[in-house]
Amino acid sequence: MNKDQQISNVKIKQVSLFVIILVLAALICFNLALFIPSVLGAITIYVVCRKYNFYLQEQKKWKPWLSSLVLMLASLIILILPIYFIGDLLIEKLGNAQAYMAKFNIFLEKIHSYIYSKTGFDILSKENMDKLKSSVGQFSTKALSGTFNTLTVIMSMYFILYFMLDKPRLFERILVSSAPLKRSNVSLIGEKMRKLIMANAIGIPVVALGQGIVALIGYFIFGSPSPVLLFALTAAASMVPVVGAAIVYIPVCIFMIAEGNTGAGLGLAAYCIVIVGLTDNLLRFTLLKKLENVHPLNTVFGIIMGMNIFGFMGLIFGPIMISFTLLLIQVYRNEFADEDVPPDLKLANEADEVENKLIY
Repeated sequence: MNKDQQISNVKIKQVSLFVIILVLAALICFNLALFIPSVLGAITIYVVCRKYNFYLQEQKKWKPWLSSLVLMLASLIILILPIYFIGDLLIEKLGNAQAYMAKFNIFLEKIHSYIYSKTGFDILSKENMDKLKSSVGQFSTKALSGTFNTLTVIMSMYFILYFMLDKPRLFERILVSSAPLKRSNVSLIGEKMRKLIMANAIGIPVVALGQGIVALIGYFIFGSPSPVLLFALTAAASMVPVVGAAIVYIPVCIFMIAEGNTGAGLGLAAYCIVIVGLTDNLLRFTLLKKLENVHPLNTVFGIIMGMNIFGFMGLIFGPIMISFTLLLIQVYRNEFADEDVPPDLKLANEADEVENKLIY
């Protein structure tokens, strides 16, 4: 082997150290996998409360423990309880899996029979009907089983969050110094993550609750079955882009018409298409556009992945993880391909470095 082709000792040491770090990180994550949702939740709430925490501690001169406890209580009331309420409501209503699946099967058969009798179109064969029933049963069981440990996740999340909020400057300084990246890329990750978390932790739940409440009014007005359960399902479904709440209220409207409540079913359909749809567009194009423009595919695949990993809380954490992965790809390019970075971005990065030096 030529001398130029030999691997330098420095590179060998770098690779060896990287492998050791990777193995240790894998061991830590594997053995503490139960607390991953808690850590993600703590980071999410920390980002949301960060500005107010600095304001209370550094400008209002509040004691760190007092500021931390007040912000934790506020986040519990404003952010966590509405989401937990929807999850708990679904558990209460769908807790009896056998009774729920029996009702769902009747509901599905009624819709299928009505469409077939009116149009002659066999929307689902018997084989596909059985597959759909089985898939829904497995998904609901998995989602609910992942939601049963929500209380434990919330308790450990707030335990971790307290130490983040108590000494925020120290916490951020440790993160920045530990990151094996340029200061400019650390700033880029921080700013992007702040926007993503604000959009997912505040924007998406607000849109979901808004649509759910507006739909609930319609469910009561037109006498739909189980309006409170439909409210929870509509709020959860509205987090899915494109189809959204329609995957709940359209089958309900068809079911009501098939039951003979034609006027109420058509009225509910018109109400949901116009009022609920308008609410969705209004909230998405005002609130979410101001926070962060998250691509719909990120949300779709993030929700699917998040529900499988974290249960109901994955509705928020899943899209964040997908977006964070794409962000790391961008950071990798910035880190190792400086020649492709535009001059204005380089100037912005240098400005970020100066600002970080002043902060830390």
